[in-house]
Amino acid sequence: MESVKEKMVKTIHSQPDDASYEEIVRELAFQRMVERGLADSDAKRVLSNDEMERRIRSWEP
Repeated sequence: MESVKEKMVKTIHSQPDDASYEEIVRELAFQRMVERGLADSDAKRVLSNDEMERRIRSWEP
């Protein structure tokens, strides 16, 4: 199993040589969000589209 450090290094190396610090940090954050989303999905911590739509509509004034 890949360590966190190995995953981060792989993500950094996948970026273009002229990538800015901000672009690299954004990509690392995006990768982490994807991992967390997949873990939530695997653990069945999800909402149906209908439920999410209902919740969003409740935000409207």
